[in-house]
Amino acid sequence: MLRTLTPRTPVRPALRRLAALLLLAAATLQGTPAAAADGGDPGWTAEPASGSAATARRPSFYLAGPAGAVLEDHLALTNTGDRQRVVTLRGADAYNAPDGAFAVRPAGGSRGAGSWISFGAAATVTLPPHTRAVVPFTVTVPPASPPGDHPAAVVAAEGGHEAGVRVDLRVGGPALAALTVEDVSVRGRGAATTVAYTLVNRGNVTLTPALALHVERGLGGASDPRTARALPVELLPGRRVTLTEPWPDAPALDRVSLRLTVTAPGAAPATATATAWLAPRGSAACAGGGLVALGTAALVLVRARRRGPPGEPAGPPRAPAPRSEPELTGAST
Repeated sequence: MLRTLTPRTPVRPALRRLAALLLLAAATLQGTPAAAADGGDPGWTAEPASGSAATARRPSFYLAGPAGAVLEDHLALTNTGDRQRVVTLRGADAYNAPDGAFAVRPAGGSRGAGSWISFGAAATVTLPPHTRAVVPFTVTVPPASPPGDHPAAVVAAEGGHEAGVRVDLRVGGPALAALTVEDVSVRGRGAATTVAYTLVNRGNVTLTPALALHVERGLGGASDPRTARALPVELLPGRRVTLTEPWPDAPALDRVSLRLTVTAPGAAPATATATAWLAPRGSAACAGGGLVALGTAALVLVRARRRGPPGEPAGPPRAPAPRSEPELTGAST
């Protein structure tokens, strides 16, 4: 007896489009970085004044005293151009920019040590061409100021250009150096792999940290310790910055354990650990998207076969055909 085979129902075009959309869902988009602009030469300079021509130039101001003290220093303004300049002076708070650089608050934003700086009647200075002016200023430390570092800046502005001169101010009292390292993660793939982490200054003095990275790989148990290196950041009290450490020789496919140790003069070492899977770019997303798409397509095909040809009502599933078994007989001797 011949058994008639029912032809398979083809997958409808709409179902094919659905499977294609599921595969496209695994794709990713990449953005482009923004460009930066340069302000150019303003034609004048601002720097800490030196006592005489023979005195070495100072890169910044350093002032120290107890709470309630009134401290004094001088700012030198030099007009290097051929026209008159009118420069306005103010104090500003300092903070760490997102990349860890020393930065100052805009005008009107001083609530800390920047508001302690005063130029009095000399807040506006007129500079004839090719002249130099030495301007005094005071720093009045409030009586209730906590001990430690209070970074600030003196800002000179003219014609839309600003120049800031750093003021390192220390209020007398116990100094506490303390930091932590947090939020360790691995970013990127291949030669662009980096280790991201956050440093937090929990003390009252400015810190110059150094980082040591230790990596252990899961496959084979290889270890990759690295010598501690100084970081290009001065971490101000109470501030936090998120930095990245290049890892160009990261494994292409492995499970890694990271241990970051950060040290700074006077502070106890800070340590943080993390575990991460490393895989080629897009492999996890494409694999996950492909599995979802294949699973969905398989489910669609099964349902389509159960429904039968278009226009035919779906019936109950067919029972499997009985299978003939050979008869077992005994053997006589």
